[in-house]
Amino acid sequence: MRKIIHIDMDCFFAAVEMRDNPALKEVPLAIGGSSDRRGVISTCNYVARRFGVRSAMPSGLAMKLCPPLVLLPGRMAVYKEVSRQLRAIFLRYTELVEPLSLDEAYLDVTDSPHCGGSATRMAAEIRAAIAAELGLTASAGVAPNKFLAKLASEQRKPDGLFVIIPQEVDEFVRQLPLGKLPGIGRKTADRLESQGLYSCEDARAMSNEELVARFGKLGEMLTGRIWGHDDQPVQAHRVRKSVGVETTLSSDVLDEDACWAVLSRLIPELELRFAKACPAEMLMGQGIKLKFADFQQTTVYRKGSYQAARFHDLLHEGLQRAQGKPIRLLGLVVGLPSAGEINQLSLDLS
Repeated sequence: MRKIIHIDMDCFFAAVEMRDNPALKEVPLAIGGSSDRRGVISTCNYVARRFGVRSAMPSGLAMKLCPPLVLLPGRMAVYKEVSRQLRAIFLRYTELVEPLSLDEAYLDVTDSPHCGGSATRMAAEIRAAIAAELGLTASAGVAPNKFLAKLASEQRKPDGLFVIIPQEVDEFVRQLPLGKLPGIGRKTADRLESQGLYSCEDARAMSNEELVARFGKLGEMLTGRIWGHDDQPVQAHRVRKSVGVETTLSSDVLDEDACWAVLSRLIPELELRFAKACPAEMLMGQGIKLKFADFQQTTVYRKGSYQAARFHDLLHEGLQRAQGKPIRLLGLVVGLPSAGEINQLSLDLS
């Protein structure tokens, strides 16, 4: 039985800004792109959230919902340094640390000798160290696997700790709404609800075979999650599977030539990025991403060797899928080989 801790910093970028400038603590604050340049909100503090401001929201909409919102561009170098300090705290307790982002990580403390082997006490100490040394708050979840630990950390946000012991797993998961499971968005949840499936308990009434037959890959995932099962190990050294670049356009475009002009400027940047990971001939595929004015999106991806000119065909197919919708964002992506296939070359693209 594993002992997994999930640490999730509270409104991380905004929290760092409030720590460094206390005058921002009581005002609605967001980090993101300019509202007059089609920027989006990266994160916001809890004061702003009371106005309905959320991450990934267009900055212009955020300003309409919250006119007094203080919008800052962010200081990524500072956030990266704080993230490095966070990791140093984590490593005091275990070498098995899997960062998910600058402000979030899994820790496997199954064999850690600290705190008498108590994962709960370790999580409490980590949160205390973050508060004392960095002046920030973190929420933590403790559970027998990664899936449950992440759910647990959401239970007491912000600045809380929640523990799911093995004996409580079944009851905790039973009443869990399916929409709370990682990987299930609003549309997928609506699809499940249209079939009369609202909670994990509802899905348990179906056999594994029926779930897979009716929902495909989604059903395969559900067969384990609805019982609280997750065998994924904490990966201290995660292998990056893809490299991408993208840009939000200053105004929507419809014309294929205009889109290609944008992609042509992105291709050299993409090639510089993947060149740090592996030779072009070892790439596993390439694709383009289009986000429309209504914020729906599509990705056209093809396996095979890399050819820059192939992006033109992928763009043409993507625009056919768009069916005349204006394009607000364009992106490129390539698939990287496994670590073994590139002879353990570094994937550090910073």
